[in-house]
Amino acid sequence: MKRSEINGLIRRAEQFIGKQQFALPPFAHWTPADWQGKGPECDEIRDNMLGWDVTDYGLGKFGEVGLVLVTIRNGNQNNPAYRKPYAEKLLISEEGQVAPMHFHWNKMEDIINRGGGTLVMKLYNADAGDGLDSTDVDVVCDGVRMTVPAGTELELKPGESVALTPRMYHAFWAKKGCGPVLIGEVSQCNDDNTDNRFYESVGRFPRIDEDEAPYRLLCNEYPRPAL
Repeated sequence: MKRSEINGLIRRAEQFIGKQQFALPPFAHWTPADWQGKGPECDEIRDNMLGWDVTDYGLGKFGEVGLVLVTIRNGNQNNPAYRKPYAEKLLISEEGQVAPMHFHWNKMEDIINRGGGTLVMKLYNADAGDGLDSTDVDVVCDGVRMTVPAGTELELKPGESVALTPRMYHAFWAKKGCGPVLIGEVSQCNDDNTDNRFYESVGRFPRIDEDEAPYRLLCNEYPRPAL
């Protein structure tokens, strides 16, 4: 992806999030110049990858397969210095854009439609070989237990949510004709380096063509504090 595209996506995301009357934490507004003055007091942001994240899953087709995300808070499964056992994210899904089929080995999460259009969530269980199982899926939506056929596409209106358990495959997108969706994720600690299992092989972070200066640093780009 071009840096200019990423910059534009973040600017548009800020406007959309503001339109939904959701206030971002201060670090989401820090510029690259601000980061040059940040010391070890900000290590929780660095180590737990808080902040902006734009992904095309390494496919180079962001408009078809991609997401803009902001990690608002996160613990760390691999670092005992961080005791927080939970995480929270915002995600923005545009019409025509899919977050590809995947599950998490360890993380349980609630996916919430925070505002905008209708969120579609497609569900499968994983089979013993980590493929898509044909068995019915037991799932909870806003405290209501239900059993749905494999491949069911749940439609979540603003305020509605679904609880996803480990090894439950899911893909999601904004329903056509209803506009983009602001998605909330409340979960156990998030680890995008080790806890994602995609049904089809994809990448996680984009390769960036630096055609202009960054507007915001992505969560994997923060400079370490000077010694």
